[in-house]
Amino acid sequence: MKRVAVIPGDGIGKEVMDAAMLILERLEMPFEYVWLEAGDEAEKKYGKPLPDETLEEVRKSDAVLFGAAGETAADVIVRLRQELNTFANIRPARTFRGVESIHSDVNMVIVRENTECLYKGLEFEVADGVTEAVRVITREASERIVRYAFELAKREGRKRVTALHKANVMKKTCGLFKQVFYEVAGEYEGIEANDYYIDAACMYMAMRPQMFDVIVTTNMFGDIVSDLAAGVVGGLGLAPSANIGERHAIFEPVHGAAFDIAGKGIANPTAMILTACMMLRHFGYLSEAERVERAVEKVIAEGRTTPDLGGSLKTMEMAEEIAKLL
Repeated sequence: MKRVAVIPGDGIGKEVMDAAMLILERLEMPFEYVWLEAGDEAEKKYGKPLPDETLEEVRKSDAVLFGAAGETAADVIVRLRQELNTFANIRPARTFRGVESIHSDVNMVIVRENTECLYKGLEFEVADGVTEAVRVITREASERIVRYAFELAKREGRKRVTALHKANVMKKTCGLFKQVFYEVAGEYEGIEANDYYIDAACMYMAMRPQMFDVIVTTNMFGDIVSDLAAGVVGGLGLAPSANIGERHAIFEPVHGAAFDIAGKGIANPTAMILTACMMLRHFGYLSEAERVERAVEKVIAEGRTTPDLGGSLKTMEMAEEIAKLL
């Protein structure tokens, strides 16, 4: 039996988590769920956004199912990724029939390095009015994430892996990442390897996103470009993600706490439910994940959705429509 730490967090995190748990309970999965607290409310209650008890329980779990964090996100989800050494952040972006989007037939996966780069938080005030940040890129972490991207492409039958970088300007850090990318790419016959500067890639993603299949990039670039990809396919309400490590895994929707709609019961649960599907796949429950994904596709195509997708249903009403099809 797998032990899953459930952390709803802040804002709409609680609402979409309830929706995802409805689906998981309907599937009757052999999981032990441990409900934990973290985020803005936890900070007010315990004096720290990631309580010691939560971190202790998370370390004993096989996976974390996380909702959303507000202003304390860096102290919660970023720290959890570091504490659990979940080095690969996986963010699929695909179009859905029935969802208005800029482009159709988009189906890409962004593989983001999760442990270093500027997000290590090495920032300093070196003089009055002068600050600096240290960008850390290592061969070890670059090789690990690039290999993960190629293995994902191989496993899913994808044909191309594209590296995004800025090696023409950051010649040492991005230069190392690009060099390692092509070294690893040489080990994978039959999978095309190419690269783009990050700024050009953003333009191509807006104009011709179908040219991307698997993208692999560094931490901050991956964070930015995955939100762009979500916008291309219809919004963050459709964007799931996973953080994968050697021992632990964290599953979280890409959207944040969305305090402006929290408590209204209208949050789109799709990203959270698809995030739960990524957890199912991680544990090897492929058929169960496919059942839920097909149900989500059908409900969205028929317009039985929340207001952000043009429907009129509440969060749990949409989840119920999905659950009925299981």
